[in-house]
Amino acid sequence: MNTTRSGRPALTRPDGTPLRVLVVDDDPDLAEVLSGALRYEGWQVRTAGDGAAAVTAARELLPDAVVLDVMLPDTDGFAVLRSLHAVKADVCVLFLTARDAVEDRIAGITAGGDDYVTKPFSLEEVVARVRGLLRRAGMARQQEDGPHLTVGDLVIDEEAHEVTRAGELIELSPTEFELLRFLMRNPRRVLSKAQILDRVWSYDFGGRAHVVELYISYLRKKVDAGREPMIHTVRGAGYVLKPVTG
Repeated sequence: MNTTRSGRPALTRPDGTPLRVLVVDDDPDLAEVLSGALRYEGWQVRTAGDGAAAVTAARELLPDAVVLDVMLPDTDGFAVLRSLHAVKADVCVLFLTARDAVEDRIAGITAGGDDYVTKPFSLEEVVARVRGLLRRAGMARQQEDGPHLTVGDLVIDEEAHEVTRAGELIELSPTEFELLRFLMRNPRRVLSKAQILDRVWSYDFGGRAHVVELYISYLRKKVDAGREPMIHTVRGAGYVLKPVTG
């Protein structure tokens, strides 16, 4: 099993690329220390010192997680969070604050934050919480020996061309396998029929939407049959694969 320099099991995005984290804090020294700890995990990290810079950086980076200070010089973290969700709706957010009142914690969670850490804090705690958020959201997979994609309880072994859900083997045709692999490399992302045709069948859209619909129905019968569904239709937009929550 691959590990980080800290000795923890390495986490990557489901497609094997580094996780992307944005650190937003107006204290440059603290931002640098935090970003260093997160880079130590092998992740791609950017920093921003205020709300406007955070939104600009988020549009460029499309982060998987944001470590966000509540008190910023131009606005508060709750307003920034609303803007971040407009850029990337499923981003995980860990609030940092010097305030520890219960109402502040409630405000952070109500605004859409996923977790809350009060200053002073340990770097180890922040890293551990970000790792936990990413894993629970299905945005990260633990690197193992061998090319596996994991979303929730659904696992693809790309070398063996095997698919399992909750440990149960699922038999797929080569085209079904490629379609599922594309969905699993983009968890929680809505994929249009045109994108799927281009990446799985390698030809232009050209009115062949029924091909995608047909193979999505095949996958559902095999992957979701008798289970909580993971493959969802977003009307007018396409399809999305989500880990089962709860």
